[in-house]
Amino acid sequence: MPGRNVGADAHQEDGRPAAPRPGPGDPCDRCGARADREAERLAAALRASESRFRAAFSDAGIGMALIDRDDLVIEGNPVFAAMLGRAVAELPGMHIHQIIDPEEPSRRRYRELVRGERDRMRAEKRLKHRGGREVWGRVTVSLVRDHAGEPYYTMVLVEDITERRQLGDRLAYQALHDPLTRLPNRTLFYQRLEAAFRLDEPGGGGRIGLCYVDLDGFAAINESLGHHVGDQLLVAVAARLEHGFAREGRQLVARLGGDEFALLVTGSGGHQELTRLAGRLMDALERPFEVAGHRLTVTASIGVVERPVLGSTPTDLIRDADSTLYWSKSDGRARWTLYDRDRGADQLTRHRLATGLRPAVERGEFTVEYQPLVGLADGAVRGAEALVRWNHPRYGLLSPDRFIPLAEESGAIVPLGKWVLEESCRRTREWLAEFPDRPVFVSVNLAPRQIWDSDVVADVADVLERTGLPAPLLQLEITESALLGPAGRPLEALQALADMGVRIAIDDFGTGYSNLAYLSRLPVHSLKLDATFIEAFRESAPDADGRRRAADEQIVGAMVQLAHALGLTVTAEGIENAAQAERLRQTGCDTAQGWYYARPGGPETIAAILRDQPPR
Repeated sequence: MPGRNVGADAHQEDGRPAAPRPGPGDPCDRCGARADREAERLAAALRASESRFRAAFSDAGIGMALIDRDDLVIEGNPVFAAMLGRAVAELPGMHIHQIIDPEEPSRRRYRELVRGERDRMRAEKRLKHRGGREVWGRVTVSLVRDHAGEPYYTMVLVEDITERRQLGDRLAYQALHDPLTRLPNRTLFYQRLEAAFRLDEPGGGGRIGLCYVDLDGFAAINESLGHHVGDQLLVAVAARLEHGFAREGRQLVARLGGDEFALLVTGSGGHQELTRLAGRLMDALERPFEVAGHRLTVTASIGVVERPVLGSTPTDLIRDADSTLYWSKSDGRARWTLYDRDRGADQLTRHRLATGLRPAVERGEFTVEYQPLVGLADGAVRGAEALVRWNHPRYGLLSPDRFIPLAEESGAIVPLGKWVLEESCRRTREWLAEFPDRPVFVSVNLAPRQIWDSDVVADVADVLERTGLPAPLLQLEITESALLGPAGRPLEALQALADMGVRIAIDDFGTGYSNLAYLSRLPVHSLKLDATFIEAFRESAPDADGRRRAADEQIVGAMVQLAHALGLTVTAEGIENAAQAERLRQTGCDTAQGWYYARPGGPETIAAILRDQPPR
């Protein structure tokens, strides 16, 4: 029956109810439909996501590429292909090393990323453009893992930073190169110099050399032809030096400023190599330059230093090169000079003395000794020359020739000279107080720089007022060279001093240019003959020098007559014996000084002589 049949259909053979078959309106049927729809939606979403990724990948403004675990390109976008000068279709299958150089430490970090030991890395890399064009990128590499967390592939993002990198390179170049000559500048020179000292390990035996070059007479070219010609000459010099002497990694040619250049040699082969280079430098520079329609010839002074790196410093090298260049200049220019340790030690001593002069004046390390000026007619003391000495705490008692030139160079002669002047006037005033019937004058040397760098007239007036010394008892000695040249301040100062009553003497007369015209127009009172003329009056002079001796005697006699005709007195220096003194007396010389009469000594030396001398 239908009803039974239905009932029978509802049971299995074992009598248990059978599972109901879903009908069109059954809930399970609706669940399956939802699952299908969700799957379709997810698939569509996945397709949409992939489509968006594809669009973003293709249209991105930066380079993008997928790389598999074998370092082969899976796919790259158009921007990435353009960075390499290639078509997109060429990228799949290319090895990463065909695109980017595998230098360390980037290579090590990339291998760590591929192994899954890191998830991301960044670096600035130069890309291998097919046409050789310089392309720089900021590269970001990210690891993509599979569903199990294992490395699957890598994604590379590349931002083109070529313009920024080139701008940075240009700025770095400008910071390290001279804008006029394009040579490495002082900054780059010192960087290479310091690097050379850092790279040398103790015991390595590395050597370093330096040729310090200064053009002779360059200032005259600037002044006579103009700075534009001078600049073009510097450019031509730089080009010749760079072409002939720059060697990548070993020899650096640099412009240190002005007309100074340097050739730095790392891994030097010794002194002979450096001196040969210096000789070649001079030869190269002495060949004429054709500049702005002018044929110019220049010479150079070169200081050469070569030594082991071990035991030295960049500061030592530069200091000694500078000293050696100074020696080349002072020895006559147009030459090279190799550093000499003994001469360098003397230079160091000079430097210590020069820098210690002003403090020494303040510390009272100087003393004044006096040597009598004796009348040849009667043997009476007429005056005394003041001679300064330096009681140096390290070098002992120093004579004027050791430090006066340094004092003149440094300007310390101004405070030192003022102190000597005051000390000498004070002592002379004491002699006058003790021996009023035997007045003597004091003769004090006046350096040219004291006239130019100080108000010497005001200084003398102030000292005379404070010490109470009458002006006629002060004599100021000045050399011929200080009087030569255009009229002006020296002449005005000397005239003002003479108007005060101060005596003016010309020291070392006859050793300079002896322009006799100034004797008639300057307020000169006395001439002091240099000791070289007095040698002719020695009895011990060899007969072979008889003609020269006779000539010198005639010269001295003529100078004495000339001086007397102009109303001047004459003093002879360096008298060693009685015969000399007598022969000079016969020529008409007025006064003399020398060891025959007394060696320089303290103020008591003059006082002792005056006590034994009868009143005038």
